[in-house]
Parts: sequence; C-alpha cells; structure tokens
Amino acid sequence: MRLGVLDVGSNTVHLLVVDAHRGARPIPETSRKSVLRLMRYLEPDGAISEVGVRAIIEAVAGAAAAAEEAAVDEFLPIATSAIREAANGEDVLARVARETGVELQVLPGEAEAHLTFLAVRRWYGWSAENLLVFDIGGGSLELTQGRDEVPDVALSLPLGAGRSTVEFLPDDPPSTDQVARLREHARAVLADAVGAFDDLPAPDHVVGSSKTIRSLARLAGHVAEGVGSTDRAILTRRGLDDWTPRLAKLPADARPALPGITVDRTFQIVAGAVVLSEAMHAFEVRELEVSPWALREGAILRRLDRMA
Repeated sequence: MRLGVLDVGSNTVHLLVVDAHRGARPIPETSRKSVLRLMRYLEPDGAISEVGVRAIIEAVAGAAAAAEEAAVDEFLPIATSAIREAANGEDVLARVARETGVELQVLPGEAEAHLTFLAVRRWYGWSAENLLVFDIGGGSLELTQGRDEVPDVALSLPLGAGRSTVEFLPDDPPSTDQVARLREHARAVLADAVGAFDDLPAPDHVVGSSKTIRSLARLAGHVAEGVGSTDRAILTRRGLDDWTPRLAKLPADARPALPGITVDRTFQIVAGAVVLSEAMHAFEVRELEVSPWALREGAILRRLDRMA
C-alpha cells in the first residue's frame, strides 16, 4: 500500500510518501517540504499569529494536494510541539481542518519520543541491544533509552533548535554572551533530566536522529564502514565542540556554504549544535551514530504494525 505521512513541525511541514506493507521496509516514493519556522510567528501570549496560521494552512493544503496526486491509500497527518504548545492550538487545528479538510493528530511529547525510538530500533535492529537516542526537533529535544521497541525512559524537553534560537539567540550572528546563556540553560535542563536514566545500564549504542543532527554530522563528523552497503555517519563530541563556535560567528546566510547546512536549517543550526553538545556532555557521550529514520518513519511503521 502507499502511505503518506505529513509532519507539521516547528520548522517545516514535511510530507513523506512511501510504498510499504507489513513486514517490509518502507520504500520512499516522494517527499515535499515547506519551510515555516513557526517560532517566529509566536505572539507574546504564546499564540501563533494570523500570518503564521495562514502559512500553516497553505503548507498543509499543498501537502494534501501532493498526497492526492501521489495516489496515497492512507494519509497520516501529525503535528508536534509548535501547535501542541501554542495558546491557540485548538483554534489552529480547527481552521486547518475547516479550510483544508486535513485533521491533524497532535502528538504528545512522549508519543513523539516513542515513535522516533521505534524507527531507530527498526533501523538498527535487535543486535544493537541497548539504545540511547537523542532527537532534536524545532520545539523539543527527545531523549529515549531501552532494549526493546518501547523505550524504558522517554522524555521530551523544551530544548528544540528553533525554540532555543528564538529565546536565546536573537541576533544574527549571535553574541558570545547569548550562546553562553543558551549553553547554561541547556545544561541546567539536562541536569534535571539525566537522573531519570540513572537506573538504566550503559547504552551499547548512542544514536542521534533528526535533520539537525544529520546536518551537524555532515559538517563535523565522518563516515565509518557499516553493515552491507550501509555506511554509518559518526559525530564526535570533540568535532561538534570544535565547529560550534565557528558556526556561531557566521551569519545565517553564509552557513549554507558549509557541508551539510541547508537553507531550511541555517537559522537554527547553532542552537541545535549547542543543545546537542550539552546533551552529549550531560550523558558523557563521546560519539554518536546518526540514524536516517526518525519520527515520520516511526509513524509509518506503527501504522503498518496495526494492519490486520
């Protein structure tokens, strides 16, 4: 069957269409992405502005049309932290449904973490044993760990790359003091979270997922030989910490000239690098592997698992 999953996130509205059936690996058929950066549309009271709502509606309508053109058998539209936490989130959902016919399913932070962990587990397989997973979205950072397809611990923290940029790095490029304040804030939030993992054994693999981490791995990491034809992208903490201050000194419009830094991530890549660095320090991680699968693939896999 052909499935389409629409992910309305804090930074992008991304449609992924795959051909798949239960027990088989999903094969990508097409992909469509609209860059929103919803955090810039937040009003002082936490509501998404009218301009932002219109941008969401336009992007969702375009994605729905693309899904119809791709002849999907089933459409899975989901929304994450930006709409979940907006003061007018319910009104936004109602308007999207009314004007596009698409009823977005809002995922709680823990559900988002569980789907991402499922995708990473399936990609790596059972032989990877105990996985610790970092996933940096636009609005939140998900931390999960476990041996099975359901993690033993799953946390969603307000340390997304877009949110952190808006709250702590308003200048372009950010000042040294702004970066230091974000680092201090991330360190404090992570210090409170690490205790939830104290009773778990040391992970056998530490994995990063999300476009932000993939971009940083292309910039500051390297590729190691993997199993079969699949190579592994590796990001070391040393490489990340070496590149982060250099990234912070560049204006956003100059960063896409660097390897791996795309236009849709350029405004929030510095915040993402700072948050990831602090997460790696908090969990004493020297290097992580990068998973090509994340939330969207997790949603597809969960749907396939539930097929009769």
